[in-house]
Amino acid sequence: MSALDDIRLQVMWNRLISVVEEQAMTLIRTAFSTSVREAGDLSAGIYDPKGRMLAQAVTGTPGHVNTMAEAVGHFIEEIGPENMHAGDTYVTNDPWKGTGHLHDITMVSPSFLDGKLVGFFACTAHVVDVGGRGFGADAKSVYEEGIQIPIMHFARKGVVNEDLVRLLRANVREPNQVVGDFYSLAACNDVGHRRLVDMMRETGMADLDALGEFIFTRTRAAMLERIAALPKGRWSNSLMTDGYDQSVRLEVAVEIGEGRVHADFAGSDGVSRWGINVPLIYTKAYACYALMCVVAPDIPNNWASLSLFTIAAPDCILNAPRPAPVSLRHVFGHMVPDLVLGAFSQALPGQILAEGAAALWNLHISARPVAGQTGRRAEMLLFNSGGMGARPTLDGLSATAFPSGVMTMPVEATEQTGPIVVWRKELRDGSGGDGEFRGGLGQVLEIEALPGHEFDFSAMFDRVNHAPKGRDGGAEGAPGVVALDDGTKLNPKGWQHVPAGRRLVLKAPGGGGYGDPAKRSNEARATDTLRGYTDRDDI
Repeated sequence: MSALDDIRLQVMWNRLISVVEEQAMTLIRTAFSTSVREAGDLSAGIYDPKGRMLAQAVTGTPGHVNTMAEAVGHFIEEIGPENMHAGDTYVTNDPWKGTGHLHDITMVSPSFLDGKLVGFFACTAHVVDVGGRGFGADAKSVYEEGIQIPIMHFARKGVVNEDLVRLLRANVREPNQVVGDFYSLAACNDVGHRRLVDMMRETGMADLDALGEFIFTRTRAAMLERIAALPKGRWSNSLMTDGYDQSVRLEVAVEIGEGRVHADFAGSDGVSRWGINVPLIYTKAYACYALMCVVAPDIPNNWASLSLFTIAAPDCILNAPRPAPVSLRHVFGHMVPDLVLGAFSQALPGQILAEGAAALWNLHISARPVAGQTGRRAEMLLFNSGGMGARPTLDGLSATAFPSGVMTMPVEATEQTGPIVVWRKELRDGSGGDGEFRGGLGQVLEIEALPGHEFDFSAMFDRVNHAPKGRDGGAEGAPGVVALDDGTKLNPKGWQHVPAGRRLVLKAPGGGGYGDPAKRSNEARATDTLRGYTDRDDI
């Protein structure tokens, strides 16, 4: 292959990334749910005819992108290439073949050029409701958690499956939002297909074979070079989490060998009776993300880079079999990077950030008029974040969604979806762990129903009983707090009630500090004091 061919293929690779970015932007522009259009809780990508991920959109979460990288293969296996046609779109929310829980809808569309299958587009988004008990940890099996959609057609040769649409409307609390998001997902893939066809016709490409080979060989070579530079050996780490009604211990052993990195979660606590379990596909997604953060943060995330990471999680909460309840799989999935990075900190001392809040502090609100009153009912999902751990040379980022990467939802966008008022949303002073570099601050929220209304909420919080740890002498961050405004403490997980006239108060955890606090500069401490970052804000 000539240098000119290499340059041409590199340009095509960049064009492919712009295609999937437009695919993702279509979903954001057309989505009905605030979690998609405001927070970017989605993913989009393009795959070769074998289901291998060629490129992903920059917009999106690792939990969606990396699970979808495996999910497309399940679609191909179940539908069969011989049964695929132009205009088809397939859908599922199977937690074990999709992205880990029922609230995530994954759609896959085959892309044909002149009658030949040249690839697939896939996308995922979190919808506001799937029926059942609602988004929470209280179910005892996946059958209670909502409607299950096996891999099937959403559209066949361009004709939407109206039977599926009617089933959806009959099983969810917000049918217009949910069905609207299904159409948005389908449109997202359609835009990707049309842009790909335009690119291929413009450049005279009959297929993506040469481009795919170029992408995979370059990525693999770069990854092997990075892995070769790492120290070889095996390092272990453990992490305690709040669990549901008792603490849960997570364990990992990371082994760096020749041309591969392996993470083994043996020793983690067993499957829970509550909906906090994690399907293996989601554990893999966030374990691979943590490994990429350390090994190759600047190398593209695709089939070739992911293939050099192997994961094992025998008989534990991070590999829950069907029909275990998995609605809150994100809480423990988001803990996996801190767990893995803790092991890497032993292999690469002085290079790994401290622990942070990790899991999103998101909550589902079900608001309604009080008995005897008229008013508005609504289902709402809010995303909030605690602080990141301090870095070896920098303070941690405050109120930042690491590792999920989702954006926070503006208060104005949340309030217009239902009868609530967000009275307070601000940084939580003093919540970052002390150190040479300070942990990121969490945030404080106060939420109340409008007059004549009340609400139930599903708590999905962690780091309340187990604060994020500092690293290399840094102090731990402040633990989270869940309470009413009268000081009544509430549980960090499960459906609970907020009566009319009372406010829900959430104080998200701060990140752990890094390094000896005695080494923090006087200038940094003066800046912290000036900004009010050092005064503890506790109930």
